[in-house]
Amino acid sequence: MTHQDHQSPYRSVKMSLHVTPTLLQLAMQSLLRDEALAISALQDLPMELLPPLFKDAFTHKRLNILRKMVQVWPFPCLPLGGLMKMKTPYLDILQTVLDGIDALLDQNTHPRNYKLQVLDLRALHKDFWTVWAGDTTTSCAPGVKCRRKIQKRGPKIEAKQNSLKVFIDLYLKPRALDTCLSYVFLWAKERKALLQLGCKKLKINTVAIQNIVKILEMLDLDYVEEVEVCCTWKLSTLAIFAPYLGRMKNLLSIILSHIHVPASITPEEEKQLVSQFTSQFSNLQYLQDLSLDSIDFLKGQMDQLFRCLEVPLEILSITDSKMSESDLQSLSQCPGIRQLKHLNLSGVILTDISPEPLRVLLERVAATLKTLDLENCMIMDSQLDVLLPALSQCAQLIMFNYLRNPISVAILERLLHHTSRLNYLSLEMYSTPWEIYGAQGASYHKRLEQLREELSKAMQHLEHNRTVWFSVAPCLP
Repeated sequence: MTHQDHQSPYRSVKMSLHVTPTLLQLAMQSLLRDEALAISALQDLPMELLPPLFKDAFTHKRLNILRKMVQVWPFPCLPLGGLMKMKTPYLDILQTVLDGIDALLDQNTHPRNYKLQVLDLRALHKDFWTVWAGDTTTSCAPGVKCRRKIQKRGPKIEAKQNSLKVFIDLYLKPRALDTCLSYVFLWAKERKALLQLGCKKLKINTVAIQNIVKILEMLDLDYVEEVEVCCTWKLSTLAIFAPYLGRMKNLLSIILSHIHVPASITPEEEKQLVSQFTSQFSNLQYLQDLSLDSIDFLKGQMDQLFRCLEVPLEILSITDSKMSESDLQSLSQCPGIRQLKHLNLSGVILTDISPEPLRVLLERVAATLKTLDLENCMIMDSQLDVLLPALSQCAQLIMFNYLRNPISVAILERLLHHTSRLNYLSLEMYSTPWEIYGAQGASYHKRLEQLREELSKAMQHLEHNRTVWFSVAPCLP
């Protein structure tokens, strides 16, 4: 007997054990083989059997059974998107499910056990299907996670009376929507009075604002929670989008980058377009995360934005952008920063700006700030010296990034003295002092090593590890 022959019986036994169906699976397979019997029995089946039966019918494309199952679905939510990613293409299944919903929308009365309120087409809720299919590895039952998520949301959204909510995630690209999403939009447009089409995550990577507007007009914008614009827009495009942004009253997060201002635009036109954008923020009463990258068009006008931010932000990121001293002053006075946890100003050049507004800002957020990113702000030693007392008040700080800023050994020594008092700080990142590579580099290098040893000894009493990281190359003043 060859080695292969010797091994094959073992493999066969192992395979047979792996594919042995459970009694529940055998019962469902038997039921699905008789379509008429399965359909007639749906309303009498225990609700616990509906999810595994639906999943099995989905896998084997038993379309008639799926259509009828939608009409007797005993749960508030049908998380169809959690199954769709497992099997493609799935346009025929989507059409079948929507046909089943149509039959209900056309009726004045629903089956006695009908509870469906939400059709979720996002690639989420895979735990729902695994738990009901008998997978006990999931730590929490379906619905528990859903309830926890809902409890985090402060706002409540008014639903249309007896309306079905359909949830999708949208990533708008230069090319057309995929076939399934196009079908959903067409289907929803014809039933606009009977349902709400909601999108919680909206990502935009196209400059075709006319197409964007057509899609936004189809959505119930109250449901949008996250918006990301990841392409270069003209300021005029942003102004067209702005009123829709203002209607996203439950928005939690905005990521906006690379807004271009054409040279042909007049100062008066630019001011008007900026105002159309910034004025919308007074409507965003639940905003937690504001991230702006390469937004030079706001230089000298950021006060218009900051005075509209009354809700307490958790994350504020303004990166690779030009800011004036008045911008920093208005930021330090902004009502929305009183509970800020994460501040990122990397790439905002502060060399010629007074450190006072930034000092005031750090003092205002000292009680809550956890991460501070000042990479490549080109802050000088004299400016940092002003900031040190405020920095040492940030008692909750866990990460401080000060890379790509010119720093001397003397000011680094003072800086480390202040940060050593911060008990929760676990990561500090600095540029190597520029003097290390000068004529007296050897002696400065020895002092840097002494600083590291002193810092290590000073932090021995802390219950957590602290990492102090220096870049290989210095940042020259």
